[in-house]
Amino acid sequence: MKQVLSRWLGRYFGNEETVLLAVMLVASLVLMATIGGFLGPVFTALILSFLLQGVVNTLQRAGASPRASMVTSYVLFLLGLVAILVGLVPIVGRQMSLLLAEVPSMISRIQGFLVTLPERYSDYLTVDQFDLLSMRISEEIANMAEQILTFSISSFPSLLAVAIYLLLVPVLVFFMLKDRQELFIFVANLLPRKRPVMTIIWSEMNVQFANYVRGKAIEILIVGSLSFGAFLLLGLNYAALLALLVGLSVLIPYIGASVVTLPVLLVGYSQWGYSAEFLWLFFTYGVIQFFDGNVLVPLLFSEVVNLHPIAIIVAVLLFGGIWGFWGVFFAIPLATLVKAVFNAWPDGSSLEEISEG
Repeated sequence: MKQVLSRWLGRYFGNEETVLLAVMLVASLVLMATIGGFLGPVFTALILSFLLQGVVNTLQRAGASPRASMVTSYVLFLLGLVAILVGLVPIVGRQMSLLLAEVPSMISRIQGFLVTLPERYSDYLTVDQFDLLSMRISEEIANMAEQILTFSISSFPSLLAVAIYLLLVPVLVFFMLKDRQELFIFVANLLPRKRPVMTIIWSEMNVQFANYVRGKAIEILIVGSLSFGAFLLLGLNYAALLALLVGLSVLIPYIGASVVTLPVLLVGYSQWGYSAEFLWLFFTYGVIQFFDGNVLVPLLFSEVVNLHPIAIIVAVLLFGGIWGFWGVFFAIPLATLVKAVFNAWPDGSSLEEISEG
């Protein structure tokens, strides 16, 4: 057994780079699981800097100097941040307050709908079965209502976190854009000089991660805008809030769209009941989801994410359970990283080539 383990370690951990890479992966996993939540401002700034770096590159290709491109991109970022804080946040906050106030009436309407079920489906449900089902549903609705009503109270401590984000993220974004090359050189100096495996992984992940982040930003913008326009045309209440939820739901592949469907249809049913307007809402929302899954995603991520849907769902559940929101957001890049490491990791047949190189 000892010889088998020794041969296996020698095959896959036969040089210093593979050992260091394994230690880095384990340390990163421990970091994510322990203090990853505290590094939220850093990850937010990193995502924004990747988005803005695309703007910087575009301006440089147009003939602008590196400094002018960086300053222009950063000013656009600040203007966009102010526009969101002044324009979008008050509207969404007001609609959130109105929706929370309407939750009890929505629950009453759903309970009224449940009362009519025995008459409609008497051939399938007995009175006792319906009473048991109704009791369980009422308990779940009551628990959900309690969580929603206490949401506003529990969210007050997060105001401090929001203030920290608003103060730290713009500063971090500025230095990540300004000192981008210096940061890369600093990290490179911490690694071994001969690092062919890390170079292969970095070359793949640099393009994959940047394209994924920019593609997700475009997808959120398009899906959210389409939803907002459709909800306004239909006259749906809380259009801005629901459109924001639909846009953000694309961050969680497959699962997000399923979860956000419930509030959209619940608000529609509470407003119109089972009517033509509700059916139009159901149809329009389905068209938007179809367009996102079958047009936008293949168009934006056809060459970025080459993962099986099962792998994506497992990654969302695994990294989300370890790292919370950021694990869900980075689930696909992290799954792509795992795939890149697996493909680039040398075995015994290639260790000699690496050491010679």
